[in-house]
Amino acid sequence: MTEIIFDETIDWDQRVLCSDEACIGVIGPDGKCKECGKVFEGVLPEGHGREAETPAVSGGDMAAETGLQDTDEDWEKRILCSDEACIGVIGPDGKCKECGAPLHREAGDD
Repeated sequence: MTEIIFDETIDWDQRVLCSDEACIGVIGPDGKCKECGKVFEGVLPEGHGREAETPAVSGGDMAAETGLQDTDEDWEKRILCSDEACIGVIGPDGKCKECGAPLHREAGDD
């Protein structure tokens, strides 16, 4: 059995989960979900977001380094996977980046 070691600097009891119950993300210091980008619906706990993310955790630095920064326009143009149980988006090859399903499933492809 493999032991899972968590980052001891994270206070797991202080996490704020995404408002979208179908999402697995947590709310970042900017008040948005780190997984889906949805703005938190409700009042954030006092002090949430005051701590700056470390560069090793922040995706913004990596996006700037690689030139892979999403814009609002890119977000609006994304095409969701045809499998409603999947969280993926369709890539340039016409297949889901998460599960590999094609853009449109043919009848009987279940």
